[in-house]
Amino acid sequence: MWVKRAKHWRCTLADAILQAVDLWFWYGEGTPVVRGVNLTIGRGEFVVLVGANGSGKTTLIKHFNGLLRPRRGQVRVAGQDTAGRSMGELARQVGYLFQRPEQQIFSPTVQQELAFGPRNLGLPPAEIKARVEAALTRFRLTAVAGQPPAILSYGLRRRVTLASLAAMDPPVLVLDEPTVGLDARGLEETFGWLAGLHIQGRTIVLVTHDMTLAAAHAGRVVVLGQGQVISDGPPAQVFRQNDLLARAALTMPPVTALAQALRSHGMSGDSLTVEAFCDEYIALTEITEIPGRGPARGMERGHEPAL
Repeated sequence: MWVKRAKHWRCTLADAILQAVDLWFWYGEGTPVVRGVNLTIGRGEFVVLVGANGSGKTTLIKHFNGLLRPRRGQVRVAGQDTAGRSMGELARQVGYLFQRPEQQIFSPTVQQELAFGPRNLGLPPAEIKARVEAALTRFRLTAVAGQPPAILSYGLRRRVTLASLAAMDPPVLVLDEPTVGLDARGLEETFGWLAGLHIQGRTIVLVTHDMTLAAAHAGRVVVLGQGQVISDGPPAQVFRQNDLLARAALTMPPVTALAQALRSHGMSGDSLTVEAFCDEYIALTEITEIPGRGPARGMERGHEPAL
C-alpha cells in the first residue's frame, strides 16, 4: 500500500535547508559531471531526483554531506557553507544512504553497525541502546543483530543501512536508490518509515529510477540531464511533459501513460497513482460499487463508456 504523496511547495531562502549555488564538479581532469546547478530545498520537503544514468544525480547529492566538495560554486546546509566543515559535523544534519550497501557497512555485527552513528553523536548509552533496539525492530533485524553484516543477503544489508540511518535520526535524509534489493514488504516498510519522518518535519531527498515511486511519493520532482536541472516542479507537472521525459531518457509512470491513452474516452490523463486512476475511472463510469472499495459516491450504474 502506497503512502500518500507529499504536497509540493516552494520554499523561501529562510526555509532553505539544502542549497547548491552555481555548483560545478568534475572528477580528476575530466568533463564536468555537475554543471552550474542551482537548487534550493526547503525544510520538510520530500524531493525526488530523477534522470538517466550519468546525469549527475549521485554526484550532486554527495555534496550535501561533504562526500564531495565543489570545484566551483557553493553548497550550504542550514544556511552554512559546507566549505571547511567536516563530514562528521555535516553527518549530524544530513544522513546519507549509499547506493550500494557495501560502501556503507563496516562494523563486525549488525548491532554495532547501528550503534556506531549514535555513539559518534555523543549520545548517552541508554539513548543509544533505545535507538538501536527501535531500529532493529522496525527493519526486522533483531534475529541477525549479532551477525556480521557482510555475510547477509543484499536485501538484508540494504535494511541494515536503512536501520543505521534511522538510528542516527538526522533532520535531513538523502537516499540514493534506497529501494534496490528490497522485497514488496521491505518497500512498504521503508516508505511507511519515510512518510512518518516526513510528517514529523524531516526533509527527504531521494534518488530513484522508479518513476512510479517518484509519482506516488514526491512533493517535488527535480529532473537532471547532462549535469543540469532541466525541470523542477510537482509530479503532475513534470510527468505530463512527454518531450521533457524523452529528452531526459525517462518514461512516465505506467498508470499515467494509461490515463493519457484514455483521454479520448474522458480521462484527464493526470493520474499519478493507481488509486487516483481508479477514483477518476469510477467517477467517469458511474460504477456504484467495486470489490474491496465499496460504494463510489452513490453514482448510478449502467452508463459505463466502452473503453
